[in-house]
Amino acid sequence: MAHVVSFELNGRQVSVQAEPWARLIDVLRGPLGHTGTKEGCGEGECGACTVLVDGAAINSCLFPVLEVEGRSVTTIEGLRDAEGRLAALQEAFVEEGGVQCGFCSPGMILTAAALLLRTPHPTEAEIREELAGNLCRCTGYAQIVEAVQAAATRAPGREERGA
Repeated sequence: MAHVVSFELNGRQVSVQAEPWARLIDVLRGPLGHTGTKEGCGEGECGACTVLVDGAAINSCLFPVLEVEGRSVTTIEGLRDAEGRLAALQEAFVEEGGVQCGFCSPGMILTAAALLLRTPHPTEAEIREELAGNLCRCTGYAQIVEAVQAAATRAPGREERGA
């Protein structure tokens, strides 16, 4: 029996019908059309599906959609501002070469955004530890770490959008 789930998605209130066993990723990509969230392994091992729930990075492939009732969810689409400009963290990923094929990028960026919300100026070791649950086959991680470091040095005021 489907339930209506109401929550904030990228700053806007949404309501969607979902089966009790539905995963957050299925609802985001399906009826809500937020296809920036990618499914890699479906088992919480790769981090490609990472989104923010109340500012914390979670694997949406493991998260029951009913658990977002009344909460705030941010996907990669939600980091842009009202004019469509990329967040400082997204810009840094582009500028530092942290994006190659792009499949892992949404999860990687949102994981880094959660870190920067908690720790605005993380050390390289903190960045590497935070990103350990996100797999990338293209970059070798050096450029991704450099992108997070670059974003941490950007002008304040953009952090509220995920750095």
